Amino acid sequence: MDIGANANLKVVDKFCYLGDMLSVDGDADAGVEGRIRSGWNKFRQLVPLLINRDMSLIRRWRLYSSCVRSSMLHRSETWPVRKENEVALQTAEMRMVRWMCNVQVKDRVPSNELRERLGIDDIILILQQNRLRWYGHVLGKEDTDWMKKCTEYEVEGSRPRGRPKRTKEVV
Repeated sequence: MDIGANANLKVVDKFCYLGDMLSVDGDADAGVEGRIRSGWNKFRQLVPLLINRDMSLIRRWRLYSSCVRSSMLHRSETWPVRKENEVALQTAEMRMVRWMCNVQVKDRVPSNELRERLGIDDIILILQQNRLRWYGHVLGKEDTDWMKKCTEYEVEGSRPRGRPKRTKEVV
């Protein structure tokens, strides 16, 4: 396909590239929203199995983890995650967990207790583990690899004024 000199190209704020939402701002808001939406779609497809009382909670959780949670965290290793993104992920997951356990918010059962009941870790902990695993792969690459070079790249020029966006540092 040849784009001629007279082609009109539309300028957009965000677009989908290889299944991930990219935005002009460089933040992960659009990507996180898209992944949460994808997680809810998978959850709704599996609702008959996930709320089936004949299956143990552990089996339901394994199904949830392998299908729903993995779709929510797909490609999240490179997201510049902010606190708002973490809260959105946790809120979505806990709504799904409460639905699976047949517990409503008005029952006032703490999230920690529900996680213990299912034997699961917090989604943010899993996100951090995935990011660290990916970072380990990057560190293991050869020094001539472009991805490894990106970790050592220094941007020329001065920083913009003001406080940077609040992100949670992964150590």
